[in-house]
Amino acid sequence: MAAIGVVTLELRIEHAHSLKEKRHVVKSLKERLRGKFNVSVAEIDDMDLHNSAVLAVATVSSSRQFAEKVLQAVEREAAELVGPMLVRVETEWW
Repeated sequence: MAAIGVVTLELRIEHAHSLKEKRHVVKSLKERLRGKFNVSVAEIDDMDLHNSAVLAVATVSSSRQFAEKVLQAVEREAAELVGPMLVRVETEWW
């Protein structure tokens, strides 16, 4: 049975004073996570707010153990890249 995991990353981008500044942070994070971990990444909420973003990162694997390792690495990488801007992380499984 396939394991499908989704980690939701909530960001507070206090220094962003426009959607353009926010998009720079979000685009950089999305590209880095996609390229490094071969995961799907999408902005799923707060798209019209300039200082907040919610991203979903998904992976599918034949092994839940492997999927858990991938999503844990994604969480660590996001924390390293955006630091205190990462205010909440939630993981769901199907």
